[in-house]
Amino acid sequence: LVNVLDVAQNVEFPLLLQRALSKAERRHRVEALIDKVGLSDQIRQRPNELSGGQRQRVAIARALVTKPAIVLADEPTANLDSGTGSAIIRLMKELNERDKTTFIFSTHDDAVMSQAQRTVHVHDGLIA
Repeated sequence: LVNVLDVAQNVEFPLLLQRALSKAERRHRVEALIDKVGLSDQIRQRPNELSGGQRQRVAIARALVTKPAIVLADEPTANLDSGTGSAIIRLMKELNERDKTTFIFSTHDDAVMSQAQRTVHVHDGLIA
């Protein structure tokens, strides 16, 4: 995350680079996604004012704000409590179903794996 930007600005940053949406459309998308990751109350805080789990949720929102076709997520629930982790996985499932976003996870979390449509196990660098 960019430390001099607040939560909303960090999430909005990729949209500014794309230059495809109006200011109002960007604000609506950013605020809706921040709400979905449960950070509406922290929208004006900077990363150094957030917990590790909150920073991770900002990063997840930033990764999703452009509505990418594919998201590669390394341990997406690692620093989150179980309730928040479950909420993030539900959000990703919703985006998969609604927007056809493909999520590829690298994880050791059985709860994440249990929600996957397909799992591939790697052992000593080989597909097991």
